[in-house]
Parts: sequence; C-alpha cells; structure tokens
Amino acid sequence: MSKHGQVKKAVLAYSGGLDTSIILKWLVEEYGCEVVAYSADLGQGEELDHIPEKAKKTGASSCHIVDLKEEFARDFVFPMFRANTLYEGRYFLGTSIARPLIAKAQMEIAAKEGADAVSHGATGKGNDQVRFEIAYYHFDPAIKVIAPWREWDMKSRTALENYAKKHGIPVPTSKKFPWSSDRNLLHISFEGDVLENPWAEAPEEMYVLTVRPEDAPDQPEFVEIEFEKGDAVAVNGEKMSPGQVMDKLNALGGKHGIGRVDLMENRFVGMKSRGVYETPGGTILEEAHRAVESITMDREVMHLRDSLVPRYAEMIYNGFWFAPERLALQALIDETQKTVNGKARIKLYKGHCRVVGRDSATDSLFNVDFATFEADDVYNQADAEGFIKLNALRLRIAAIQRAKK
Repeated sequence: MSKHGQVKKAVLAYSGGLDTSIILKWLVEEYGCEVVAYSADLGQGEELDHIPEKAKKTGASSCHIVDLKEEFARDFVFPMFRANTLYEGRYFLGTSIARPLIAKAQMEIAAKEGADAVSHGATGKGNDQVRFEIAYYHFDPAIKVIAPWREWDMKSRTALENYAKKHGIPVPTSKKFPWSSDRNLLHISFEGDVLENPWAEAPEEMYVLTVRPEDAPDQPEFVEIEFEKGDAVAVNGEKMSPGQVMDKLNALGGKHGIGRVDLMENRFVGMKSRGVYETPGGTILEEAHRAVESITMDREVMHLRDSLVPRYAEMIYNGFWFAPERLALQALIDETQKTVNGKARIKLYKGHCRVVGRDSATDSLFNVDFATFEADDVYNQADAEGFIKLNALRLRIAAIQRAKK
C-alpha cells in the first residue's frame, strides 16, 4: 500500500499534454494506484485517436474517450445563452461552462470503473480546480480528489520537463507558442507568457479561430438565425442540432474576424488574470438571440431577467453550475424564453456583427399602429401628460421641499 493510504483506482481527466502526462505517471508512482485515463471531446478541433495509446504507454490501465460535443452545446452552452450570459460584461464563459460537464462524465466513469478517486491537471492558482472539485462533490460527497499541483514540489515548467525526460514521457514543448490554451465548441482561451504583461498586445500568430479583422473579406455577409424558446434551431433556413449550429457560426465568425476579446478578469480564487479569448460563434449567437428577445419579450420580464444575469454569470464562472441557486435561476430564465420564437438577420463585417433585422411570426410584441410616427387611431398622445406627471410627482414634491429651505 502506498504512503497515501487507501486509493486503489483513480480516474484522471487526461488531455495527453505535458501536465496530465506527468500527472498520470506521478499518480502511479506516488499513490501506487491503478489509473484510468479519460478524455472528453468538446470540440477541440483535434483528433483524439492517439490519446489511448499515449495514456497506456505512460502508465494508464485503460482510457475512455467520450464525445460530449452535442451534450455540451445542448445542455450547457444553450441554457447559458438563454440569458445572454457574460462574465464582467465581456467573457462568454467558454472554459467555465465546460468544466461541469467534463467533471460529470468523469464521475460517471469513476462509478462505472469502481474508482475511489478522481484527479485533474488544474493548478492551485486557478479557477478550474474549484469548478472541477465542486462538481465532483455534487455527484459523490465522499470521493477522494487528488490535485497534484497542490501536492507535488514541481513549481515550474522546467521542473515538469525534467520530470518528463527522467521518466521517458514523449511530450513536445513548443518554444514558438509558449502560452497555454484551452479549446472547445464555444471558444478558445489563451493565458501566460507575453499575456502576463497587461500592456503587451497579444501576438497575431496566437489566434486560431479567427482571421485578423483587417484581413477579413471586404464584402459583408448576412446570416439568418432562427430561434425556438430561446434556442437556435436553424441557420440560413437549414435546421441544425445545437452542435451543428455552433460549428456553422464558428466558421462564419472566424471568416470575418469576429469574437476576439482581451480581458483582465477577476478570478474566484482572488487574483486578477489576463485572458485572451476567441468566441466567434458565441458572439454571433448572442447578438441574434438578443435581437429576437427585443421583439418578443415583455419589457419587465426582460429587465428582471437582465438584472439577475451578473449573479448567474458569477455562479457559472465560480463553478456552481449544479448548485440549487443556479438551478432556481435557470428555471426563471427558461420561463422567460417561452415566447422567444423568431429569427434575426445579422451582418458580419471585419470583426463586427450587428443585427439588421428581427421578426417573429407568432410572438412579436411590436405593433406598428402604436409605434408609428404617422397618424393612428389607437393611441391618444394627450394621455402621456398624466403618465408623466404621476412619474414626476416625487421629484416635484422634493423640489417644493427644497424651495422652502
């Protein structure tokens, strides 16, 4: 038995990169346990066929590859986009929303394998450790969580490379692209290296999903997106699954250089951190969704929902996707989406996307008879005087009181 006691089998969230390859070997050596590798396909845009062989060569007893793309889009991305969710007004939460699903599938494998521990490659400085582990405990409050970055004494990239060389782990380390990245169907994120200087512009060669806006086509392109109950169901008249919608919008947005964000964000663990993100499809989707809402949602319902979005975004960013407060808010958000049925036309041009048309055949609250600047027979403009005086009453009373002083 190892010095760590009772761990017999652990399931590791494994990407095949430097960190998780070393963690796999370290778990075998340090804990003396069987390690089952697990990789989630969330639309990283790379083949995962090589992962099982690499995992087994590094010491894994077996390896699970799980295709989560459609579940990710349908059950995580789309519910979040029903609220037009942005963290700190800028971040589409592409990494944050992926972690609960990765953890959920990992815990399902742990149960299937009879594992008594799970492990991840998140550092002790970041948000991901929180997101993973809160989700783990939601599914099994007694699970043993192994977070190597909080245990081992390897504190630098050089130390990791030395460990890899010592144990014969074939991990390439590129000096050309030294920043870290995380990609899925919603976005790609970049951190580290030159980005740790808040004043330095992100290098152009870093970007993966989007062309440089200046190099995007000189002619605009228009895309029409149809929604049912707040979820996108068709692009340019073609019915699509949630995953297909994201693929299509990512391609369109990337072509026109849409969705780049450079953000200094507040991590849940306390420090500020710079992240650069590409979210081409999500940026278009949010613009279109908001457009359909604008013509179908009641004003007070929209304003109530919008007032709750910063808190909702914070819940997701901090890792509380499975928490009761998030589920309660989701129920309210989903209720607001029952009338969000219609379509929006979006203009794409050199890094920008903006709505140029919106319509709903079934739920439009726009009535041209009331809104027109031309003559009408449905609205008495004189009625506005009483409305204004009632709303101004408290200000008039305050002015009278000030005049007495």
